[in-house]
Amino acid sequence: MINIAVIGAGYVGMSLSILLAENNCVDVLDTDPEKVKKINERKSTIKDDDIEHFLKNKKLRLSASDSPSKTYKNKDFFIIATPTNFDEDSNQFDTSSVEVVIKSILQHTNSGLIVIKSTVPIGFTQSMNKKFNTTRIVFSPEFLREGSAIHDNLNPSRIVLGGDHPSIFLFSTVLQEISTKEDIKILLMSSSEAEAVKLFSNTFLAMRVAFFNELDSFSISNNLKPAKIIEGISLDPRIGSHYNNPSFGYGGYCLPKDTKQLLSNYDNTPQELIKAIISSNETRKEFLTNTILSTGAKVIGVYRLIMKSDSDNFRESATIDLINKLRAHGIKILIYEPLLHEPEHEGSEVCKTIEALKSKSDLILSNRVDAELDDVKEKVFSRDIFREN
Repeated sequence: MINIAVIGAGYVGMSLSILLAENNCVDVLDTDPEKVKKINERKSTIKDDDIEHFLKNKKLRLSASDSPSKTYKNKDFFIIATPTNFDEDSNQFDTSSVEVVIKSILQHTNSGLIVIKSTVPIGFTQSMNKKFNTTRIVFSPEFLREGSAIHDNLNPSRIVLGGDHPSIFLFSTVLQEISTKEDIKILLMSSSEAEAVKLFSNTFLAMRVAFFNELDSFSISNNLKPAKIIEGISLDPRIGSHYNNPSFGYGGYCLPKDTKQLLSNYDNTPQELIKAIISSNETRKEFLTNTILSTGAKVIGVYRLIMKSDSDNFRESATIDLINKLRAHGIKILIYEPLLHEPEHEGSEVCKTIEALKSKSDLILSNRVDAELDDVKEKVFSRDIFREN
């Protein structure tokens, strides 16, 4: 029986905690008392059907607290999964939450491997070991998709571990045990190399999104059918028919901030592509704004602010960027978003029902189309060609 502390009850922390708690003792630490209460009542802190199922039907050795001294006692592993948002002023991740947790752990205990799961700049883990004169801090990136956290932990594409502490091998075994997949590729490397794997992986995904969005922009400008072109390209096995559905632009919690952090990490290294990926995403939103304005619609409805179906948030949503650009041109915006409960959101009216949105709007924007809009499809503006995330 291994004793594990998980700090942070978001997507990463929540999904890992539940899976690890089947065969280990897991204590979750979070500063939000509402999240602590939910976990102890066997309720999920995030929207994920699989997590709800596990909490309801699995026998878990799981508890939560907001007390570090209680959580950190007698632990073999400390998994840090606190948020690291990108700070535009400093041009890098705000890693303060991670640093505070590391300092607290080291003050409370002199044993146990500290595993950073939060996304951090390249070189961060190495700098923390040096700062606190230890080798206990390692980095292990996560590659979870929003809304599929449990599935992706059960079926990992790979397990990456960065560091040189002896306990890292035991931790790799712990991660293997929660997976249902056989023959998982385990990669051991330096912490800086593992941090690079995370940032380059997400930047490549952003690049792929940007590529197919630019293809779609070209198709709109030249009156071509993008679905035909994309199918013709994607049948090449070197390219593949995945992650090729056009959108309003890449967004969400990871891709925007990770691409910016990688660009910042380049510092004195010559590059053009990373900068172009970020620029392409902004160009896409400008192009779509002008395309929408050309329709002459005076009242534009927005169906959902979330980036993808099955999401419970709209952080860094490309749809919000479109709204702001359209409002700057004097367009009246209506929003239908069940996650919003106020009558107005940042200057735009919030419709209580989908019917109100349909009846009041000249045009309806939808990043991802839903069957709810089928009866007004002539009003819908979307680049969702394949109806998939």
